[in-house]
Amino acid sequence: MPENIPEIRAFLFDMDGVIVDSNPLHREAWAEYNRRHGVETTEAMQQRMYGKRNDMIVRDYLGAHLTDAEVFAHGAAKEKLYRELLAPRLPETLVPGLVAFLERHSEMPKAVATNAEPANVDFVLRAAGLDRFFRVTVDGMQVANPKPHPDVYLRAAELLGMPPANCVVFEDSHGGVAAGLAAGMRVIGITTTYAALPGASVLARDFNDPAIEDWLAKELPTVR
Repeated sequence: MPENIPEIRAFLFDMDGVIVDSNPLHREAWAEYNRRHGVETTEAMQQRMYGKRNDMIVRDYLGAHLTDAEVFAHGAAKEKLYRELLAPRLPETLVPGLVAFLERHSEMPKAVATNAEPANVDFVLRAAGLDRFFRVTVDGMQVANPKPHPDVYLRAAELLGMPPANCVVFEDSHGGVAAGLAAGMRVIGITTTYAALPGASVLARDFNDPAIEDWLAKELPTVR
């Protein structure tokens, strides 16, 4: 390991696009939910959704005039629809190689740090049997500022008792990469959503991609 690079002591995972390749289902759920409220969802709208917290998406799609209570209700209803779509497809929606990677690095402290709704985080981790791997979960409702701000990653590191510089983030969105970098962490980009993720130290299509382990072994040989 190069002398000036801090040792990696924790892995921090985004959820949508990293743990579950769920963005196609989020697109489907938003299109259906918006349709029920008289809004046709364009591709530009879908692109704006990635990496955002629900309150931001709801106001973008359904109107900045909405009260906080209305925004919360819309967000909760859309996420209920999303979970209904996801439930029968969850096993096939897990990002390939994820479980084997988590088991291979079972001793590494891990956290989930995501803009997602708390109910979605709980559903995915419990239904997929992944909650055993993560010591800490931080969702978008637990911090003042969602990604691309660094708050969720800084909070996750704090709860793990790890300095930010000793954490590596797994991200799939531009805003998520920006959040990880702003937190002073290195980022491994998972290209389920975007082929290019500027700022990421390495890109991998999924957790079966040897690029991840090759990078960890080369740059951080203490990680096995």
